[in-house]
Amino acid sequence: MTGLFAQHATIARVLALFIALCVFSGSAICAPAGAAPGLLRVSDAWVRATVEGQTGSGAFMQLRSREDARLVGASSPVAEKVEIHEMRLVNDLMTMRRVESLPLPADTTVALDHGYHIMLIGLKRQLLVGQSVTITLQLLDARGAKHAVDIVAPVRALNTPSVRSSPSHE
Repeated sequence: MTGLFAQHATIARVLALFIALCVFSGSAICAPAGAAPGLLRVSDAWVRATVEGQTGSGAFMQLRSREDARLVGASSPVAEKVEIHEMRLVNDLMTMRRVESLPLPADTTVALDHGYHIMLIGLKRQLLVGQSVTITLQLLDARGAKHAVDIVAPVRALNTPSVRSSPSHE
């Protein structure tokens, strides 16, 4: 029984180390589920913290595709629905709307910070500073193949500016 317990404890420590490396390294590609290796580079990913009872939040990041692609959707276990949103000023009024997809031109950094962002809707729990959120980005490459890229993004304070400087990772 002691040997089995030691094996489980070792596995748990390795898993905890992997999760910590993903969260604290700034890397957003911890487990590219079904993604072509290196298709998408994600950096500066983070999610805005919420207050009790808040039902929505935003996720922000920098995306860089190695080839022409489109961000066509996203999902997260912390939200009932996840959408790509655009904010813009129209007739002196700030508007926000869902967009079907977002072009990711080859070798160009696309910022999801002010204008575009990932909207987490119908939150299942409060998002607290220091926690992390898993988000699966859904991509369509230039050949029409679908890819899913899982990212782990830290939750940051409500007053955190949308743009952060930190190293990017593949």
